[in-house]
Amino acid sequence: MADLEPLAGALARAFEDDPVFDFCFPERNRDTSYRRFFEHDLRATHLGRDETWTTVEGVRGAAVWAPPGQWRQSIWALARSFPSYARILGRKLPRSLRALTAVESAHPPGEHYYLAVLGTDPSAQGTGVGSALLAPVLERCDREGIGAYLESSKEENVAFYNRHHFEVTRELPMPGHGPSVWLMWREPNPDRA
Repeated sequence: MADLEPLAGALARAFEDDPVFDFCFPERNRDTSYRRFFEHDLRATHLGRDETWTTVEGVRGAAVWAPPGQWRQSIWALARSFPSYARILGRKLPRSLRALTAVESAHPPGEHYYLAVLGTDPSAQGTGVGSALLAPVLERCDREGIGAYLESSKEENVAFYNRHHFEVTRELPMPGHGPSVWLMWREPNPDRA
């Protein structure tokens, strides 16, 4: 929790050019909205799962995972979060809910680790931080024989995830003529462990 504010700031900066975030968030004060969204989402959902990985010296990014069977929020957690999301998203809330519903409907069944968010502060992009943040959970996936899943909201990130053995299973356009999301799956391989 001590890293919450710098973590939310790094993720907000990492997503400042993200097409899905641009589609789902109001145009005004996007940097503040993104930061507030990540602060709430990390506090309400992810930090309690003990699967958020960040850098040791200064927060330069984060990999936010949900363990097997824990990717979906309960109806009660969503209800508690609704007022915060309504304030952050404003009149784009209905569009955002339709997008979330489409993405959640495409989520694969079965046991897997879910990479909810991977973001590297722009000042650290291209330095290996993202790969290092992925490594602990991907190594566990290979060792334990468990798949991994993510949605990439930027087509240019697909090649990065391919290098980590994720493959596109489907391109999913957002409802309402929005941008696409690339659904990606990674089969475990004990030889990589």
